[in-house]
Amino acid sequence: MNKIFQSLKLSLLHVGYAKLDTSWDYDNVISPFSRLYLATEGTAKVFHTYKEIDLKPGYMYLVPSFTYSRYKCDAMHEQYYIHFLEEVGDGISIYDLRAFHYELKASAFDIKCFKRIQELHSHRSLVNEDPRSYDHRSKIAKIEEENDVLPASTFIETQALLQLLLSRFIQNNKSSKMFARSDFYELINYIKEHLHEPLNIADLAKRCNLSPDHFSRVFQQKFGIRPSKYIQTKRIERSETLLLTTNNTLAEIAEKTGWDNVSYFTRVFKKTTGQTPAKFRQERRMI
Repeated sequence: MNKIFQSLKLSLLHVGYAKLDTSWDYDNVISPFSRLYLATEGTAKVFHTYKEIDLKPGYMYLVPSFTYSRYKCDAMHEQYYIHFLEEVGDGISIYDLRAFHYELKASAFDIKCFKRIQELHSHRSLVNEDPRSYDHRSKIAKIEEENDVLPASTFIETQALLQLLLSRFIQNNKSSKMFARSDFYELINYIKEHLHEPLNIADLAKRCNLSPDHFSRVFQQKFGIRPSKYIQTKRIERSETLLLTTNNTLAEIAEKTGWDNVSYFTRVFKKTTGQTPAKFRQERRMI
């Protein structure tokens, strides 16, 4: 299994040191790249994968690509940050192969890695902290092109440092996750990015150059679930995250996760989880 990791490719996008205040408050962020943070001062919060994570000085954090996330600072916070693209082999994500930790105590060596990457790429810092200013694929592609013209020594050292930092978060005691075939990997990411929009099987099939019936059969063969059920499952998962980490109304959550109306959202949510959205939120927040 480890042979596939020989093809792991990490592409640096941004690196820098940020001094944040209450303007660092962003919701519904779903980036096509991963984030690494090394917190140094103050406090802030990140919400993703059903968790509210406090960014504590001396700790480093991972936010995987294509993950719904929220960011909030109530006072002040300082951090090193690194944004990077990742893939294994022919367009497969490493997050489809292994489970990851999202918070770790930073060692002295980890801190040196962050600082060294920033030293190598001092021009890659963000001008604007708002994800809407740098999350566009066209901008990401332009930045990624800069890696092709780096000196060979800088390119190789950056790759090594990024791999060292990412390797720290891998859960080696976990079994492999579902192996997403690369020909459907882009489609899965498309679904994650567009859950708030109408997603019909005919349009998804067209993106794969397949008929709707053939697409549904192939999708179920690869992932063991019908595409319509997969979309519904992902919408329920994101709804749960929003219920636990925001004060959004049910109407707002239904809109953000692609349900036609609150009534339909409530009905499907209860059928899936055994509880209404309101009951789910109330009980989990009491824990």
